[in-house]
Amino acid sequence: MKKAIFPGSFDPLTLGHVDIIERGVTVFDELVIAIGINADKKYMFTLEERKKFIEETFKHEPKIKVVTYKGLTVNFCREINANFILRGLRNPADFEFEKAIAHTNRKLSEIETVFLLTSSGKSYISSSIVRDVIRNDGDYTGLVPEAVRVK
Repeated sequence: MKKAIFPGSFDPLTLGHVDIIERGVTVFDELVIAIGINADKKYMFTLEERKKFIEETFKHEPKIKVVTYKGLTVNFCREINANFILRGLRNPADFEFEKAIAHTNRKLSEIETVFLLTSSGKSYISSSIVRDVIRNDGDYTGLVPEAVRVK
């Protein structure tokens, strides 16, 4: 069975994330959306809200499971017997950053990282941009799935 995790903070879940998840679920038998917990990071949305956004968005997809985790992603992969880490790439800067992490993860374990390019119509969307739009009372509804719009 091909089991992958898609790790992130998902603060909030965006249409860019949804794009990668919807395409990733066609590649793997099981896709675990893994919300990382970082005590040093300030989040706009609570862990419970972020988990709910994802669960609501993918409630009809039986191959998707939503969990939270702490620590190294490769250790969590071992814990749940995941063979792959799924990552989305929006631009060359993402690739350089993600490549370094993938090489490190490969050095620490046998976990393979699989990259999917975000669809061109969504490649400009990032959680940090969405948070900025929300903070400044802008219309963020075209950047996030319905579950986030009803916050």
